[in-house]
Amino acid sequence: MSIFSNSLAGETSPYLLQHAHNPVAWYPWGEEALQLAKKLDKPILVSIGYAACHWCHVMEKESFENEATALLMNKHFVNIKIDREERPDLDHIYMDAVQAMVGNGGWPLNVFLTTEAKPFFGGTYFPPVQAYGRLSWTEVLENITAAWQNRRDEIEAQANQLIAHLQKANAIPVPSSILGNAEPGEFTKLDCETMATLMLNVADEAWGGFGKPPKFLQTQAIQFLMQHAQIFNNPSAKKHALFTLGKMLNGGVYDQIGGGISRYSTDEEWRIPHFEKMLYDNALLLSTMSEAYQLSGDEFYKDRMAHTMNFLLKEMKCAEGGYYAALDADSEGVEGQFYIWSKQEILQILGNDGERYCRWYNVNIEGNMPDEHAAWKGKNVLHNTLSLDSFLLAEDIGAQEWEVIRLRCNQLLLQQRSVRIRPATDDKILFGSNALLLRAFASAFSATLDEQYLAAAENLYAFIEDTFKNEDDYYHTVSKGCGKYNAFFDDYAYYIQACLKLQEVTADDKYLYKAIELADYTLQNFKDSNAALFFYTQEKQKDVVIRKVDMHDGATPSANAIMAYNLLYLGSLLDNNIYLTRATQMFQSMKPAITKYPTSFAAWGIGYQVMASGPVEIVLTGIGSQKLHHEILKQYIPQKILQVSRNAGIWPLLAGKDFTTQPLAYVCKNQSCAAPVQTIDEVLTLANNNFS
Repeated sequence: MSIFSNSLAGETSPYLLQHAHNPVAWYPWGEEALQLAKKLDKPILVSIGYAACHWCHVMEKESFENEATALLMNKHFVNIKIDREERPDLDHIYMDAVQAMVGNGGWPLNVFLTTEAKPFFGGTYFPPVQAYGRLSWTEVLENITAAWQNRRDEIEAQANQLIAHLQKANAIPVPSSILGNAEPGEFTKLDCETMATLMLNVADEAWGGFGKPPKFLQTQAIQFLMQHAQIFNNPSAKKHALFTLGKMLNGGVYDQIGGGISRYSTDEEWRIPHFEKMLYDNALLLSTMSEAYQLSGDEFYKDRMAHTMNFLLKEMKCAEGGYYAALDADSEGVEGQFYIWSKQEILQILGNDGERYCRWYNVNIEGNMPDEHAAWKGKNVLHNTLSLDSFLLAEDIGAQEWEVIRLRCNQLLLQQRSVRIRPATDDKILFGSNALLLRAFASAFSATLDEQYLAAAENLYAFIEDTFKNEDDYYHTVSKGCGKYNAFFDDYAYYIQACLKLQEVTADDKYLYKAIELADYTLQNFKDSNAALFFYTQEKQKDVVIRKVDMHDGATPSANAIMAYNLLYLGSLLDNNIYLTRATQMFQSMKPAITKYPTSFAAWGIGYQVMASGPVEIVLTGIGSQKLHHEILKQYIPQKILQVSRNAGIWPLLAGKDFTTQPLAYVCKNQSCAAPVQTIDEVLTLANNNFS
């Protein structure tokens, strides 16, 4: 056990606590450390990572646990550790700075700041000795120390220039004063077809996905293509979206026996993952599978939805009701150790079914993993590349019999795996990730009508309101019962989106009221007076050197893109011109980027296609409407805005509707409403066609 202790010992973040007994005198981000740097006139070293980050663990073992290295750091720097998931605002700013300086970024992120918290140098992982074409960490520390002592003016000037550059890059969106009241008609079908073509031009037709490895999930791009296929009848878009999703779900990046997906694949075949499992990835995957099931009717997606749900409930849910942030990539000091198998192990556990099982999941005696780690030698990641029909023919077995065998074998391996040393759990509960999962649960219920998803959604909503809500705001994170930091823009955008989905599937107005309340708060507290988009941080937050604007998709969808669609949805539902005008300005300000780089701006593209095709407003009224309501929910109508009410109410879409008779569906499109209909086929006909 370490004899050292530092100022991180009182924190609740699992990542910060991992470093609480380093010999480095780490501080959390805050006034104490920032003021100390000014008092001592020392540069600040900010090191940013997260609990499930493999290379963060590597650098800790190599450098931050080394007493000689720690002595050098403590002598010349004020050292601050940041959990990127607790403080994504700071991570975004300093990641942008490092990318501007060196052309790439990642975690661990190590950034050197002036006493005014302005960045002047940085990088990602640095080895303990020169390697990979990089300076050693000690050399970096010595060079920065010498520069601080001998070229201070140059450092200060460089930091000021970098901040100016970041502020200029942050102001790319066209000011709303220039846009005026842009008309929805400016968003065209041709633009949408261009975006789909550009996206398919970089599609990997052999293995799915987009571009070269490492391959991230890019669920927003998959959803864009599915939506495009449905709205504009593009078979190629549908084919690649479903092909990609199938390859991922059959690949090693998806845990074939335990469920849940890893953050990305290191190879083009989705075979070898980076083994950490993030809640937000699994939430976005569940939403995407729900839409794929609606679009295709393929039971494969429904089965994988249930499998993923089982993983979330067993491995990610806390006793109080929320869901943890992540599972680590490493166990026993080896990445992926918990998930990989030798062929001998499998044969010993499965007996007579072992050889057949190994053929299905590409398991061989030599192993199917690269030689990156000695511990991987002879080990296999379970993944399937065979067509079911050809496998059944070769094995002379029926589909139902094989499925029974496969599931039994999975269960036996799962039991054996349960006695292994588990990867660590990052037990922070993040507002934004849980909001994404809330929407995913509601989407899964919509696609399947399985009540377990609806119950999970309603329980999670109650947990968020009980746990994250404070006097006039929400917390961004809760850990060990302690809420910290005011919520950021993406937290609000994702939660509004989830509430809108919940009001669709439950027909309960309380979720719509909540969405309106949150939207108005966001408009007031995150607004940029000079541009159409929203800042990432609230106006009252003062500990950041710039207020960043989030524009493009990362691991999670662009919060501004989600908010633009939220405002479009609410504006259409409420006939609110303030919301509609702001949504239109947001899409218009981003139009050049969306149409030119659709893979990077896929979440924007999803909303853009609704602007181009026009929202389909469906109002369901009358006595005994649940059956028709559920039939509508199961359909894939990606541009729909749905309101269900058994009684006349205050909402604009309900005005003049008949509530006294049998269920009636009113379908409106392009500011025109058709006569009410009573069957799902009639609803679909109207939703898929223009009318005057």
